[in-house]
Amino acid sequence: MAKSDAKRIDPKVLQSDEAALDALKAIPTYTPMKAELSTATVGTLAETLQTLHTAETQAEAAFNAARDNAVAAEWAFHEALLGVKDQVRAQFGVNSNEYQALGLKKKMERKPPVRTPKTQ
Repeated sequence: MAKSDAKRIDPKVLQSDEAALDALKAIPTYTPMKAELSTATVGTLAETLQTLHTAETQAEAAFNAARDNAVAAEWAFHEALLGVKDQVRAQFGVNSNEYQALGLKKKMERKPPVRTPKTQ
């Protein structure tokens, strides 16, 4: 099978690998030719994987919390600015320069709607 470092391994495959490691631990006569394939080394790799998965889950939870906090702050800011616009409209009027300074269009600058007669 081709190795791709950019693609995640299917969780079912990882579960199968963990089951195989558990079975390997039950084989006392296993002595590989390569030291990096020993039961202890592979067990250490499994522990490292578990630690990194835990760190990834915690980082994802922290990211989700930070995103939720940012969304709440965005809404609080937006709602406050809507209130500010209402207050400026009430205090200075819809044709004031203060109203326009908030990025709103003065009422007198709007074109009145033009009715078009029906064609027969």
